[in-house]
Amino acid sequence: MREPIVVGVDGSPSSLEAVAWAGAEAALHGAPLRIIHAALQWTHHVPLVPQPEHWGPKEAEAAQELLQRATNRARAGHPDVRVSAEIVNGAPSEALVAAAEGAWLVVMGNRGRGGFTELLLGSVSRYVASRAPCPVAVVRERHDRERGEIVVGVTGRPDQQPVLEFAFREAESRGAALRVLHAWTHPSSAPGDILPVVYDIDAVGREEELLLAEVIAGWREKNPDVTLTQQVVREHPAKALIEASAAHDLTIIGAHAGTRASFGLGSTAHAVAHHARGPVVVVRH
Repeated sequence: MREPIVVGVDGSPSSLEAVAWAGAEAALHGAPLRIIHAALQWTHHVPLVPQPEHWGPKEAEAAQELLQRATNRARAGHPDVRVSAEIVNGAPSEALVAAAEGAWLVVMGNRGRGGFTELLLGSVSRYVASRAPCPVAVVRERHDRERGEIVVGVTGRPDQQPVLEFAFREAESRGAALRVLHAWTHPSSAPGDILPVVYDIDAVGREEELLLAEVIAGWREKNPDVTLTQQVVREHPAKALIEASAAHDLTIIGAHAGTRASFGLGSTAHAVAHHARGPVVVVRH
């Protein structure tokens, strides 16, 4: 059986939209969908400040109703998707990271309620995206209609194979065209190199195009059914990807494993996840 897709739900419109997106994704890939609702099931009467929300029969019943709503939303239009739903005792961030073990994708909405409040902007999304052992999707908003094209940002470094692999798999499953976008602001350099003060912009642009061609060399042959477009722009990578997100069904961005910037995400990945105008998948590599 294929690894499951995991999606967190808390009853907010954003989380239910994420469930719908995750259901469609599960149908595309023939993957089972696991819906989880994380809650601190506090039953003790201890004078703590702040006092944790009490968990009792009423809360348990409401959670079960929420899971049934989420299950129905995931199966809408995709009745054959295998769905399981469960209540997990614990904090949302830790519950999602734990559920990511053995999953191939974790899906979250961008704004939550209760434990998921301000999911994209708060600590939960940063925590999950920086620690989950699989790609993480943040469903900010969905376009009114499918464009039939997705975009992936690449740096030109050789460590982005997982990012490209995910992008090509998505494009093939969706029957979508794939735009590989490489943005640059200064000439590429190795760590420790001193950037030149003056350089030929046109010449550097040609070098960046060659760099991108080298990065995706062989991918066309391995994925002949995917329509591939290469694009090199002189622009900050985050700005270029945020602008591209408005015209694509999905934006895919890499984040280097181990970085401590932006609470575990690189500055570009953090900015794109924060401002993109459509669903974003962060692939750590």
